[in-house]
Amino acid sequence: MKALTKNEELCIGCGLCEEICSNAYFKEKNREKACIRIKGGDENQINVCTQCGVCIDICPVEAITRDKRGVVRINKKDCVGCFMCVGFCPEEAMMQHDDYIEPFKCIACGLCAKECPTGAITIKDIELEAKEQAAVAKER
Repeated sequence: MKALTKNEELCIGCGLCEEICSNAYFKEKNREKACIRIKGGDENQINVCTQCGVCIDICPVEAITRDKRGVVRINKKDCVGCFMCVGFCPEEAMMQHDDYIEPFKCIACGLCAKECPTGAITIKDIELEAKEQAAVAKER
């Protein structure tokens, strides 16, 4: 399963990832419409979907499922706009904007990772990574 991974220590808070995302997803450069959020401050915090699936269990109408790649997706036709998924997301990565009646989230397209100037965001196959870590641990 593909998912974005983050290294907040490398983030410089430039916002390029947010602009790339909103432009890809909504065809406009509006950081409030990005599926990734950078919260500035003393240390930057990157909020992005880890594809954990908590939202799947929360959705009362089963509008959220995993696709064949393991990416969590929202079926806009089935979504009733209750935003329970937004409230219960442990990563605060399920987004909403007043212009839309349904939430939106990262679909692990990787465009932001390709453009991140510091490598703070990367895209990885987390199942493959887990298998590799298990193999290394087994060898020890």
